[in-house]
Amino acid sequence: MELAGTTAVVTGAGSGIGRALAFAFAAAGARVAVGDIEPDPLAETVATLEDAGSTALAQVLDVADGDAVWSFASRVEAELGGADVLCNNAGVFAGGTTWERPVGDFEWVMGVNFYGILHGIRAFVPGMLERGRPGHVVNTISAAGLFPSAFSAPYTASKFAAFALTECLAGELAAEGAPIGVTALCPGAVRTGIAASVRNRPDAERTEPTPSSEFVDRMLDETTAAGLAPSAVAEMVLDAIRVGRYLQLTGAGYATALRIRTDELLAGGVPTLPAFD
Repeated sequence: MELAGTTAVVTGAGSGIGRALAFAFAAAGARVAVGDIEPDPLAETVATLEDAGSTALAQVLDVADGDAVWSFASRVEAELGGADVLCNNAGVFAGGTTWERPVGDFEWVMGVNFYGILHGIRAFVPGMLERGRPGHVVNTISAAGLFPSAFSAPYTASKFAAFALTECLAGELAAEGAPIGVTALCPGAVRTGIAASVRNRPDAERTEPTPSSEFVDRMLDETTAAGLAPSAVAEMVLDAIRVGRYLQLTGAGYATALRIRTDELLAGGVPTLPAFD
């Protein structure tokens, strides 16, 4: 798929992988529409794009709010002629021991990581189908959507659900004969601010930390600090779009780890967790 002259939509574009995707699409000659729940970081993304000679349609956006996502899609349709590439990238993290964390943690994370993707699909894909142009949907999952880890049930469950949703979407688009590809992006550790996701959690929905949740937050912070640059992941995504790759991994050892996981499951054991590098 050629990206020059297309319109690329990116959620979670105020920082991390989303911001890097916005820059990469603009550099490839695409028009860019960006959304993020944080106004100031989103404005910084737009300012950087403008400094580089590009412009972007921007909207402060909570992807867990279906009406807000539909409003964003309507603007992209009216002002940019509709999306060709959709990157459902926004994501948050909450962890801790499964039986001690409140249900609210699961509800908040599922709202962004699963329903945020679902809202994006429902708001943008019908228009992509109607226009009939070549297109692509990229859903940011996580290596955690392939390899569950202890102390991260809210996050991991949301990512497994998002991965299943993405595979369903790919099959349905293929059945329609649509010229729209799908990529499940499953990165490992990336230098993003996801360990500080609580900054974007509504005050009324915040829960008290526990030793297990504080532990996993510290571990995630350390792991992401040593991870890949978001720009490296963005280049992988653009390559996946161009060649039509469905599963995009970022760790060199993940393919081997998937084979080992399958063998361990078939043997009736609990699979080994790979290093999220």
